[in-house]
Amino acid sequence: MFELVFLGTSASAPSIYRGLPSLAVLAGEQRFLVDCGEGTQRQILRSGIGFKRLNRIFLTHAHLDHILGLGGLLSTFGRWEALDEIHIWGGLPAIERAQSLIYQVVFRRETPPVPIYFYRTMPDKVLFRGRKFSIRAFPVSHRGRECYGYIFEEDSRRPFLAEKAEALGVPHGPERSQLVAGESIATPAGRIIDPDEVLGAPIRGVKVAVTGDLSRTDDIRDAVADADALVIESTYLERHADIARQVGHITARAAGELARECNVKFLILTHISRRYREFEVISEVRKTFPDSYVVRDLDHFAIFRDKLPQKLQTPTEDVAEDDLPEGGE
Repeated sequence: MFELVFLGTSASAPSIYRGLPSLAVLAGEQRFLVDCGEGTQRQILRSGIGFKRLNRIFLTHAHLDHILGLGGLLSTFGRWEALDEIHIWGGLPAIERAQSLIYQVVFRRETPPVPIYFYRTMPDKVLFRGRKFSIRAFPVSHRGRECYGYIFEEDSRRPFLAEKAEALGVPHGPERSQLVAGESIATPAGRIIDPDEVLGAPIRGVKVAVTGDLSRTDDIRDAVADADALVIESTYLERHADIARQVGHITARAAGELARECNVKFLILTHISRRYREFEVISEVRKTFPDSYVVRDLDHFAIFRDKLPQKLQTPTEDVAEDDLPEGGE
């Protein structure tokens, strides 16, 4: 299971109801940020997740609305939070811009209080391995070089077949754990049991794909295929598709078509433009892909394997009545 906490969901500039892009991904005790728009640290406080262990940051691209919050956040991290080090991944343009912000503005005449490590994102390679999950990147087309989305994916597992183990004389106890770990064991009767004899076919773990900004969807189909949740931008509606193409974004309809064609289980739209009412975006995407949701700031989801996400928290403040979708959400 992964948890997603949406800290900022607006496109390009903040609105009254939406902050600039940032997403917290929680995986057990591990915590990650995807992008860090202006105001992210205040949204972290409002969300209730706190700063602890939130020291790994993945940048989708170099545009300021996705990285400008790094300055304040790292200043707070370095001076007030008990963090030993900070790790930041991104394409080369994003790293260079982040380094300029951090070293030429925030810590211009001083050494950062904690080490800050930068890593150039490389597609299709494991960037981080946690306990039973991994994070890797995939390239997306947007304005500029080295723009990326990220995939958070649990390791596949093989279920233990208890009835088969009983028939083979496998005792209850550490022997069963050894078999699950891939080790052969000897039964009390002296029979050697291999893991393949008591383990079922592999079951894929939860997969969450986060695209960042993008101008096309045909080149990410393989990356997002079979995702249990796809977090994708929805900056424009189809009536403004020409503008979307000109400025390197997609429409809600295009996002829905991608999800439908790639066997995505649940679609989450973010990066919402101030030019639209929320219900307009919902109406367009659900005509193509019903299992979709337009997130608001501080929405909190738990993502499971092969079932719809569970919404854990919905903010009630700062939402005007005319901003609510028709018929509720």
